[in-house]
Amino acid sequence: MKRQLIIFGILSMLQASCTNNENKSMQMTSTIKFDSGYAKINGINMYYEIHGEGKPIVLVHGGGSTIQTTFGILLPILAETNKVIAVELQAHGHTSDRDAPESFEQDADDVAGLMNYLKIEKADFLGFSNGGNTCMQVGIRHPEIVNKLVIISSIYKREGMFKDFFEMMQNATLKDMPAHLKEAFMQIKNDSAALQTMFEKDRNRMLHFTDWRDEDLAMIKAPSLVLVGDKDVVTPEHAVAMSEKISGSRLMILPGTHGSFIGEGMKDMKNSKMPMYTASMIREFLNQ
Repeated sequence: MKRQLIIFGILSMLQASCTNNENKSMQMTSTIKFDSGYAKINGINMYYEIHGEGKPIVLVHGGGSTIQTTFGILLPILAETNKVIAVELQAHGHTSDRDAPESFEQDADDVAGLMNYLKIEKADFLGFSNGGNTCMQVGIRHPEIVNKLVIISSIYKREGMFKDFFEMMQNATLKDMPAHLKEAFMQIKNDSAALQTMFEKDRNRMLHFTDWRDEDLAMIKAPSLVLVGDKDVVTPEHAVAMSEKISGSRLMILPGTHGSFIGEGMKDMKNSKMPMYTASMIREFLNQ
């Protein structure tokens, strides 16, 4: 099988290099100064934050999420060495909605529009879960703005999700949405109707997800790193298949569940070193 696989076991070799900055890096973004703003993009008022200085990297959150809930731990680590542009997509967090369903293609166009607004000609893009799908579409639809892609726990075919996912999604209600995601949304926008709308749009996008063609992934020419957890909602086998369809991509399988290795929703694991290790491997890939 033709692929380059980064085995998670080598992450233990990075501990010494991470130790000195560990306490600083594990701070949440709320304790760090940053610039933020809104941009009128394709009919929505799109929220963004800019942290740090250096080579730009764009962070795209997962479904139902905000910048903070997905990247509260990973973002400040990356911002130590990079200019991090974190976005919130249609109907999520601070960003307004539009009278249209969500789509990964539209999200990609919105992110590209924001890059034009910020006058950033080219950047690396990192997306988690649904955000990874958005980043892949940025690579397909707007290749001229992409240096490299980091695709975390994402799919391109329905079969990539764990067994019974779509049956569970069919019966899901707002009550099933993770509490920390609902709380984060309401803290930003105390609007239960908007929360319900976001949930339904996210749910419907997944229920109606149509398999992408192998040829679609082959259109991604940017060097890409595909990451997945060994106990993720996305199967490792699917991540392998994705890495084989994206020319010249790298693959990393990490010990963890959906997002645990980047610190997503890790309220009870704030002292975990995994986000530091993951960030170190991401930096190494982006700097190659």
